[in-house]
Amino acid sequence: MIIDDDQDDRFFFKEAIHDMINSSVCLEANDGADALNQLRKAQQLPNFIFLDVNMPRMDGRECLKELQKDAKLKNIPVIIYSTYLSKQSIEEFRTLGASHYLIKPTDMNKLPEQILIAMTRSIKPA
Repeated sequence: MIIDDDQDDRFFFKEAIHDMINSSVCLEANDGADALNQLRKAQQLPNFIFLDVNMPRMDGRECLKELQKDAKLKNIPVIIYSTYLSKQSIEEFRTLGASHYLIKPTDMNKLPEQILIAMTRSIKPA
């Protein structure tokens, strides 16, 4: 699932995932509130959530807090992403429950590789 208020970013993200995993289905939401609404109704949960930090209505920080409060959703790996993340904000998001982070690339050709790295690093050993 991709949660981002920027429609273009969601498009590029979905294209990058589809290029890597042809059979993938990528859910999308405009903001945290929209995502929580969809996830709480979902029959099948996503394998990963990519969560933008800066969004109106409910931003990434608040959405992550709500995801962690929900027993059904708290075990989905959440990868925070933004155009810029300081070391302090990365640590804050890890403390809140994020499994990894991703800086939005300026070159969209690099996005599939960065998504794959983030997904690989967010998988918890059994």
